[in-house]
Amino acid sequence: MNNFAHVSQNKGNARIVSMASGAVLMLSSAAFAEHQSQFGTADEAKAMLLKAVAAVQVDKNRALKMFNKGEGGFLDRDLYPFCTNASDGKFVALNSGNARQLLGQDIRTLKDSNGKAFGLAQFAAAQKSEGQLTEVSYLVPNSGAHTTPLLKASITTRAGDLVCGVSYYLITTYWAFENQSG
Repeated sequence: MNNFAHVSQNKGNARIVSMASGAVLMLSSAAFAEHQSQFGTADEAKAMLLKAVAAVQVDKNRALKMFNKGEGGFLDRDLYPFCTNASDGKFVALNSGNARQLLGQDIRTLKDSNGKAFGLAQFAAAQKSEGQLTEVSYLVPNSGAHTTPLLKASITTRAGDLVCGVSYYLITTYWAFENQSG
């Protein structure tokens, strides 16, 4: 094969590779967007947390009831507020079908799949002034079809005599996991 034919063939292959890469990127972006809409984002989690803190400040008992029932906009896909007592760390609000058994338990005892004491790190918000946010990431088993631990983060803050937070999955981790495991 002469040099011209070789160069021409390489340009043709490069175009095919480029077109195929573009198609894969478009499909990957669409798949990511589809998964992203199923899960809350960090910004949405923070907004829900601020709304939850405002509700606690207005009427703590009513707010905790709404959190536990997922009423008043306090359950959005995988986002929901949780609260513990700032004094003893015991959960007083938690609307997760997969973690309701934690009500009454001490958040400080929670550890992730690698043994990281993420509950203790979340509870550290009790030592900070109100409005100061603490963000902690950790690995937890997915409550869906897969049981492989996924990266999750919680944003917590002090709200009077409570520590409240909202957790969210780090989407890129979830999306990559889903696309690798089918």
